[in-house]
Formats: sequence, C-alpha cells, structure tokens
Amino acid sequence: MNEESIENIMKRRAYYYVICAAVCWGIIGIFVKKLNSFGFGTIQIVFIRAFCAALSLIIYILIKDRKIVKISLCDFKYFVGTGWVSLVFFNCCYFIAIDKTSLSVAAILLYTSPTIVVILSVILFKEKMTSKKIASLIMTFIGCILVTLSLQGTGNKITFIGILAGLGAGLGYALYSIFGMYALRKYDSITVTLYTFIFAVIGLIPFINIKEIINLFSNSNAIYYSIVLGIISTALPFLLYTKGLTYLETSKASIITSLEPIVATIIGIVLFNEPITFLKIAGISVVVYALFIIREIK
Repeated sequence: MNEESIENIMKRRAYYYVICAAVCWGIIGIFVKKLNSFGFGTIQIVFIRAFCAALSLIIYILIKDRKIVKISLCDFKYFVGTGWVSLVFFNCCYFIAIDKTSLSVAAILLYTSPTIVVILSVILFKEKMTSKKIASLIMTFIGCILVTLSLQGTGNKITFIGILAGLGAGLGYALYSIFGMYALRKYDSITVTLYTFIFAVIGLIPFINIKEIINLFSNSNAIYYSIVLGIISTALPFLLYTKGLTYLETSKASIITSLEPIVATIIGIVLFNEPITFLKIAGISVVVYALFIIREIK
C-alpha cells in the first residue's frame, strides 16, 4: 500500500472520528438532565466535565505511556488557548448569552463557530475556500437554526451584551480547533486533550464552590453520571475530534460537528418524547445533506 492510499484511509477515518465526536457531544443532554435533577448548576456541570475528563485521561496515560505527559513550558500557550481562551471563555460567554437573550438565540449565535473556523483556517493554515465548502457551511448553519427554532421558539429578549456574548461563545468554541491544530504539530492528540482539560479545570475554579459540589456528591448516582459524562461526552469526543484534526482540515472538522445538535434533537425525540415537527425534520435533513457535501471535498 503506497503513501497516498494510507493518507486517504487516515483522512476517511478522521472524518468518522469527528462524526463520532459530534454524536458523543450530542448525547450530553442525557447526563446533564440527570445531574440537574440532583441539584447541580450549569457552571458546576462544566467543571465536573473538565475534572472527570482530566482525571480519566491521567489514569489512561499512566497505564499506556507516561512519556506523552511531558510538555515544554514554552508550549503552555497552546493549552492556555484550548483550555482557557476556548473552553472557559466559551462557557462563560455562552451562559451570559443565555441569560441576556434566550437559549435559542444563544445557540444560533454559537453556530457561527464553523464560519469563524473556516475564515481563520484560510488565513492561518492556507486552507482552500471552495464553493462546496461554502455551500456546506451555509447549509449546516441553516439546518442548525431550523432545529434550534423548533426547540425553543424566538419570542424572547435580545440585548446588545447578549449578542456580543453569543458571538464570543462562537469564537471561543472555534478557537479550540485553531489552538489545537498548532498544538498537534508538536504533541500527541491525547496530550493535547489532557492539558486542555487540566487548564480548563484551573480556569473554572474561581467560578465554582468546591464545598457545594462535594455536598451534592452525597448522592452516589451523581458520582456515576459525572463519571460517565466526563468519559463518554467529554474526554472521548475531544480525543476523537483532536485526533481527527491531525488528518482533516480544521474547516471541514468544524462543519462536521454541526451534527451535534441534530443528534441532541434525535435523543430528545427518542428518549424524552419531544414532538417531531417539520422544522426538526427539515433541519436534520439539511445538515445531513451538507455532511455528504463536505465528505466529497478533496
């Protein structure tokens, strides 16, 4: 098998890595609903996600290969980028956007992320801007809007600060792909993912009450769902997505993650008996078709 064939196989695998990551992110609602019922707040759940993900990755690395834990001090900037500038900044902006606008408006603004990634990838990584890529980008954005509107409605408050925060969330979400790509030039995808969560945990500490979280863990079920959330919907998808970035253009990977709200919608219909509407079906169809388009781009 020649080098070109091996490269094509890896690119094909990378495409499915990112799809699997989007699916894992899409089912997060299952675990979040459970933790909400135990009394955990949103920012506490974000901290738990990062902490459990970091802990599970540390255990995995200690068993597999301790050498990949080592990083240079001068490269901390990459993980400040993925952990603080991306994850922490994104979550803080997203929560402000929800508070100052609405969940639907915040979600729509968050879906500007693939557009930001595409633009930055063209500037920073010299990726090609093709007509198919633009068409796929527009279609996924429209599909996500349709699904979001079907779930939340639009008759809610909108403020200037909320709009800025929502756009900030989209930027923060997008920057993981950018900083991650730079980090992957020097480190394994597992190393990048691990330090992303370590820095995220450190960055989130000022926003949470540790004692309150410990008290909430008096419920053993809360521990179970936190571990599952940390592994299945946090560590695993970030590992898969970061691995996908090794062989896939950042712009393509970001567009593919638009599958996440589609998975969440299907989960809502199947597990939580949410109604099936025309907007949901239309949104899902548009995004799925867009993913076929992006798959065909060489």
